[in-house]
Amino acid sequence: MTPSPERMTPQLCMRRARLDDLPTMDLPAGYSLRTSREGDGAHWARILREAFADDRFDEAAFEREMRANPSYRPERIFFVCAPDGLPCATASAYRREDFGNDTGYLHYVAVCPAHAGRHLGAAASLAALRQMRAEGLQSAVLQTDDFRLAAIVTYRRLGFEPLIVHENQPDRWQAVLARLR
Repeated sequence: MTPSPERMTPQLCMRRARLDDLPTMDLPAGYSLRTSREGDGAHWARILREAFADDRFDEAAFEREMRANPSYRPERIFFVCAPDGLPCATASAYRREDFGNDTGYLHYVAVCPAHAGRHLGAAASLAALRQMRAEGLQSAVLQTDDFRLAAIVTYRRLGFEPLIVHENQPDRWQAVLARLR
């Protein structure tokens, strides 16, 4: 397992204020999008294990983090599948009470490194945002880490903006945005 950079707490938060103006996006040729079905816990775990270089993601983690969550519904978990049919990216349309009843929570966005650079994380995220909109939600939030610069670029392209939720975050956001320039 590759050691991951140290996570600062609390995680950075981003918000998309509206869901009624979502962009369009086409998947690369040969890729497809689908929702979760029985047995996908293994795919979810593999994608996160590869994307985050973290062996803690296994089927038990899927049961704990996804299926046991009160927000769990198979239609809220999205997979982008490679041309061979194997899922290679994921994102989920969950909810968290602490962000309010009309706000969705973009949960566990990840792409296998072999498929990076094809905007698959954006496509899976956009599918999750559309699900939130279909469920009548008005806005969306997500949490991410300071070192996930490529993900932050993707989220900004999708219309997310920094949301300050802790006194240590203005300086952290300033540093992140400076690295992105």
